[in-house]
Amino acid sequence: MEFFKFERDIPFMSWGKYTTTISLLTFIVSLFFIVTKGLNLGVDFTGGTVLEVSYAQPANLDKIRSIFATLGIPDASVQNFGTSRDVLIRLPAKHQFSSAKLSETVIASLKEVDESIQIRRVEFVGPQVGDELLENGALALLFVSLGIVAYLAIRFEWKFGVAGIIANLHDVIIILGFFAYFQWEFSLTVLAAILAILGYSVNESVVVFDRIRENFRKMRKAPATQIINNAITRTMSRTIITHGSTQAVVVSMLLFGGETLYYFALALTIGILFGIYSSVLVASPLLMLLGVKREDLVKPEKKQQEEALP
Repeated sequence: MEFFKFERDIPFMSWGKYTTTISLLTFIVSLFFIVTKGLNLGVDFTGGTVLEVSYAQPANLDKIRSIFATLGIPDASVQNFGTSRDVLIRLPAKHQFSSAKLSETVIASLKEVDESIQIRRVEFVGPQVGDELLENGALALLFVSLGIVAYLAIRFEWKFGVAGIIANLHDVIIILGFFAYFQWEFSLTVLAAILAILGYSVNESVVVFDRIRENFRKMRKAPATQIINNAITRTMSRTIITHGSTQAVVVSMLLFGGETLYYFALALTIGILFGIYSSVLVASPLLMLLGVKREDLVKPEKKQQEEALP
């Protein structure tokens, strides 16, 4: 079913030099911010204390944040958790206080302001655990990337694997660049969103690559530029419907999911937008630069059978 039909092939490859240049510049700028400003790692990675408290009435988050500012903890994360009466508090590790002493001080200060507060959960995350989570997260990104390269290389050809992983890593670096520049909190949920984007982007790349391979077999006399333009144009209807539906759900989470899901949905929003761009305007031009040919995709015996046809 095609809701959007295109009568003529869109000349995507004629824009390849411009899109790859823009992508390279954004990639370099993102790396610059990651290196110079660094990521604002959350308690999950740096260690600290997590408290879940409940109030008898809707909690005033601004008032709670002012309490932490008075205590000398202005970088405490305060957000609703579940309902407007439930609050999740993340406190970074403080060298001058033990985790137990810090939580006792915070709880006492909160009860002075509102005695109706109930402590639902108190958890301590040590720096060593945070380091292990950060290391395991980096390894997860590495193994997923290697798996994508192997999958594309086996299913198509090594040039497709190289083009696909460069396009997907382009998305990841840009997401990290946004989080580094704006100093948004980078937590385990954001890492999960990045891993999801890797899988999501490779799915779009596979759809385009499948059509390119099919076109190389059908359009035997056409140049590679025309073949790739036709493949992308023929998948545009599917791209608009699929990504439009997914983006609508993610934007709904971003707007109405509350602070708990905010950065998770934000990472997905950025990743989906750049995932569409990279699959069409980064991966495909890279195939042209790598010199993909019909001989790379059609087996010799299959080629002889096609050439024997009138």
